[in-house]
Amino acid sequence: MKRRQLRGFDLKQITGVNHLIGVDEVGRGAFAGPVVAAAVVVSREFLESRWAVTKSNRINDSKLLSAEQREELWSEFETLSGEGRIHAHYGLASVDEIAQFNILGATKLAMRRALGGMYPPEAFERRREEPDLFSSSEERTTFQPAVSARVLIDGLPLRGFPYPHSAFVKGDARSLCIAMASIVAKVTRDRMMVALDAKFPGYGFAQHKGYGTEEHRDAVLRIGRCAEHREAFLRKLLATRVDPAQMDFLAE
Repeated sequence: MKRRQLRGFDLKQITGVNHLIGVDEVGRGAFAGPVVAAAVVVSREFLESRWAVTKSNRINDSKLLSAEQREELWSEFETLSGEGRIHAHYGLASVDEIAQFNILGATKLAMRRALGGMYPPEAFERRREEPDLFSSSEERTTFQPAVSARVLIDGLPLRGFPYPHSAFVKGDARSLCIAMASIVAKVTRDRMMVALDAKFPGYGFAQHKGYGTEEHRDAVLRIGRCAEHREAFLRKLLATRVDPAQMDFLAE
């Protein structure tokens, strides 16, 4: 899908509500580091703004952009956020939480934290007030949610997720606000992995960002895993590892 269609997709999705909230994650398939999700809120006014009309064609699924392009867009998002034209928040699930809840559960946790940084789940609920015999019929109205917004998530629908949402496979290549969220999540996680590279040298986290490149696999086989590695993701690889001390013994 061509990038110029992303804004048009969102203009159709925003019908009947005031805002769209795009949600995406990065890091699900990595060998190391957290999974990070981001949520970006846009309004119809923003989607019809000069910025969106003239500049949104540079936005795409973060995986299809260079690091330089993502950083440049990040800076522009910061400006837009400072002006109150968009809102963004991220959430993460740690390596320990990935082990505890599995990668799908951890992804949902990160997305919930990203959304929860702006709106609690109950802000989207609709319910009818309990009848009050001392109230007039005009006062017994249907409760309206605090947020007139639609949540758009990249991927498949999430079971048991506390936020009502619409899910779109390859949504980061279809929806502008999901693509924006993918960029926020990607830049955020990449910066975290660069920081982890300094804390755990020797693995190349700053280069491959924790994904299973040949360089990363070789490093794990050579020096073992660190505290930021996902044990379940490395089980098969580590089963082939020979302890260097044992290799020295066999060479004697």
